[in-house]
Amino acid sequence: MNTRFAVAVHILTFLESQAGAPATSELIASSVNTNPTLIRRLLSQLAKAGLTTSQMGSGGGALLARPASSITLLDVWRAMDAAQEVFAMHEAPNPMCPVGRNIKRTLGLRIARVRSAIDAELAKTTIAAMASDVSLNAEERLTALP
Repeated sequence: MNTRFAVAVHILTFLESQAGAPATSELIASSVNTNPTLIRRLLSQLAKAGLTTSQMGSGGGALLARPASSITLLDVWRAMDAAQEVFAMHEAPNPMCPVGRNIKRTLGLRIARVRSAIDAELAKTTIAAMASDVSLNAEERLTALP
């Protein structure tokens, strides 16, 4: 598993925190602490999934394509990692061995349950909730300062 999902959630949460103002890839990259090229690549994937859009011209940048309250972490997961499996299976177990002959099906059933649980959990959280939690955490840190 790579970090594209976490960075994509960061991007979308950042865009929500901008309150409708477009954000350049350079500005987003400064928040993520990465290269603007990576941000542009991920924004492209997010746009293909209908999660972001771009405003061209002076003062342009990335925006959420729909309300943050309607974008779930599952939407982001699917946009970033739809082709990746949570757990990869080895391809060619020995069919002459009773374990090798049956391991893919047996383990596959359990992995399917795990994937279903992941999907269900990710579907519970929206980008709006993420932005709210980030804001609350920032406020708590500020009030805790001496």
